[in-house]
Amino acid sequence: MAAAVKTRKRPTVRPEFVRLVSLSRIIPCPENKQLYRLVDPRDPDIQALAESIREHGVREPLVITEDGYLLSGHRRRVAAKLAGLTRVPCRIEPIRYGEASTDEIVQLLREHNRQRVKSLDEMLREEVVSADPDLAHVRLLEHRRDRSDMSDRPSSTVEMSGRKGRKRISEQKRAMTEAVMAAIGERREYWPLSDRQIHYVLLNDPPLRNVTRPDSRYANDRASYGDLCDLLTRARLTGEIVWRAIGDETRPTTQWRCHAHAQAFIHEQVDELFRNYARDLQRTQPNHIEIVAEKLTVRNIVERVASRFCLPVTIGRGYCSITPRYDMAQRFRRSGKERLIVLILSDFDPDGEAIAESFARSMRDDFDVVELVPVKVALTAEQVTRLGLRSGMQAKRGSAQYRKFARQHGTNVYELEAVPPDVLQQLLTEAIDAVLDVEALNGEIDAEKKDAAFLEEARQRACLALGEMRGEIT
Repeated sequence: MAAAVKTRKRPTVRPEFVRLVSLSRIIPCPENKQLYRLVDPRDPDIQALAESIREHGVREPLVITEDGYLLSGHRRRVAAKLAGLTRVPCRIEPIRYGEASTDEIVQLLREHNRQRVKSLDEMLREEVVSADPDLAHVRLLEHRRDRSDMSDRPSSTVEMSGRKGRKRISEQKRAMTEAVMAAIGERREYWPLSDRQIHYVLLNDPPLRNVTRPDSRYANDRASYGDLCDLLTRARLTGEIVWRAIGDETRPTTQWRCHAHAQAFIHEQVDELFRNYARDLQRTQPNHIEIVAEKLTVRNIVERVASRFCLPVTIGRGYCSITPRYDMAQRFRRSGKERLIVLILSDFDPDGEAIAESFARSMRDDFDVVELVPVKVALTAEQVTRLGLRSGMQAKRGSAQYRKFARQHGTNVYELEAVPPDVLQQLLTEAIDAVLDVEALNGEIDAEKKDAAFLEEARQRACLALGEMRGEIT
């Protein structure tokens, strides 16, 4: 992209600098097409302008260079010809086209047309030629620095001694391997899965961990879970299970979006232009609704439902810390709504039951959210019975809530991962439907469809405006 060019300092134009010039001597600048669409004499607006010129003449002089190249007034020039004029008033810019650079002419064209009404693509083209590459790069670096302020970190070389390869999966493990692969295949829609989710699938129809040992039936214990994790690792290393099928939400990785060159970045941005729009479907809802989930392992399941309704999701990772609660209180106050509804998903165990109550009490007592409706979406005692969930795990005696939970429900506990993903999504969807104003939601969805049509038209126009640039880099 060319650098912005400083034009020569020009004297203020006085009335005596305006003179009549023959239309045959006025030459449209070839560079004008880089910024503005060609003037079509058949355009109704041009024909209306011609009628005005016939009646009132050219009210605003055209601007031309000393050697007759047109800087401002391409529409007036065409309309004057239609009106039958042979000469038009012109203001002379003290510069010669033949002596100026292309960048200088483009900058003059833009400056002389600042006030005219333009289409979206013309405005985009103006901004393209306005960009100063040095300033743009400074801003790019500032943005990158703001996103990640990483200090220099000392490093040292790690010595690696010897070599240790993992053993391949033995035939004795074949029954368990097939059960694992079947579980993963049946839940392809919900990839990546966690080790814990697969663990609970195996509990529904426990395979033998070792076919030569009838007493090795898979169970809800540490030894079985350890075997599963080891098998999943080996199977991915051997290629029997594809890597993307299994994820670990508890160990996030940060990557930086980089590009081989600016042209690749432009292609990507143009392809994605205006496609990340999401209308606030909750804007006209009477209540502010949010979702809180106890575990990272159900995040992708919960977010797929939440995204359909544009509902915020907070992952508490146990008892939620104070900062996410504060952030939720702030979102609620900014919404201007009178009531906060919090949909909570947590394990059915002593801490899981206490998490829901603790979160709601903190919102009320710490942040003065009085109009608060906490709803335990999952996992409840009724759901455990209705879904026929398997336990095998016992409540932790060290939990402060152990005695209260044991008196009410016994000592068996159940995790969110024990619920099949589609069932958990159904439970959450039903809970959301129960607190939504469906008519208001449908109204917003209809409006979003209109927004999508408007944005698609804007996108096409913007892509046309950038067409020349894309053509140069294709």
